[in-house]
Amino acid sequence: MICGAGHAAGWCAAQAEESASGFWSTARAWLGEHSSLLAWLGIGSLLSLVLVAALLPVVVVRLDADHFATSRAELMERGGIYRGFVRVGKNLLGAVFLVAGFLMLFLPGQGVLTMLIGLLLLEFPGKRAIERRVVRRPAVLGMLNRLRARAGRPPFVVD
Repeated sequence: MICGAGHAAGWCAAQAEESASGFWSTARAWLGEHSSLLAWLGIGSLLSLVLVAALLPVVVVRLDADHFATSRAELMERGGIYRGFVRVGKNLLGAVFLVAGFLMLFLPGQGVLTMLIGLLLLEFPGKRAIERRVVRRPAVLGMLNRLRARAGRPPFVVD
């Protein structure tokens, strides 16, 4: 029953408290029944964090120095015959990361970080402009160029 003008304030508060306690007891029961699933999700989350931390510098170092200054059409021309297969694979992986990140918003894991990785892998209109706007920020560009300098690579050129 919904609280309204005909109900006492104390009765409405008691109904709300009963509803909340029912939710939490159901949530505790579900967590108890699925503890192994939560443990595996936590392990997967930790592994994804380590994987991202390990691969990010590798990707940054492998990019061409003019990656953020070159037009998208020129970048597409650089690819070889397998460019189409790579694009499909990259978009599929990006979609998996995006869905996994969304699920991690409600389950254990770095949901927002995983979703950002998925968005970086996906190709969509306007993505290039967003990337270039983020990389032009002095703090971001400085961090990326420090990673490249440690590997003996030239700094990024941004226009």
